[in-house]
Amino acid sequence: MNLVFIRHGEGEHTRSTPESLHIPRPNLTSRGREQAEYLNREWKLNQGDLLVMSPTIRTIETALIWSEGVDCTKVVDSRVGPRMFPVKPEWTTLPCDRRLEPEEILSQFPEVKVETWGREINQMKDHSFTSIANEFLHWCELQGVKRIFIVTHDGTITAYKQHLTGKSLKRKDLPEEATGFEWEL
Repeated sequence: MNLVFIRHGEGEHTRSTPESLHIPRPNLTSRGREQAEYLNREWKLNQGDLLVMSPTIRTIETALIWSEGVDCTKVVDSRVGPRMFPVKPEWTTLPCDRRLEPEEILSQFPEVKVETWGREINQMKDHSFTSIANEFLHWCELQGVKRIFIVTHDGTITAYKQHLTGKSLKRKDLPEEATGFEWEL
């Protein structure tokens, strides 16, 4: 099974940092929408694919633009929500990284399902994240599909990449917008 972690397109929260990081629940910018359309040319989705997304507006928007016209399964899962990288216990979750609640997701995006819902992984200690990551990867294996695309955040992708590869990664390893990391599971 092929896992492809994709960073969401450019969000409003990245336009003029650090101030813009305080925008609650930012949408994609017009550039971010173009990046999401580009994903459709880079990685063609098909009906048998599973598209998993973080519970934020910008990740769901990226996934829905990318998958427009494709009848694949689309689910939101808190295990791929925003995550700091590296985790700094003294920091707090920024407004831009606050997740939507299941009721909000289903109301605003009726075309998606909400899968597993647990505590936020943003500031979770590494040993707790390891348990969540293993649980998510096991769930992926149980889905019985060839390809799973996961639309999430730079810190989340880097945390999963570090978990999967066993290599120690740094902030310089964070992915650019609308780029991916592939892993054969």
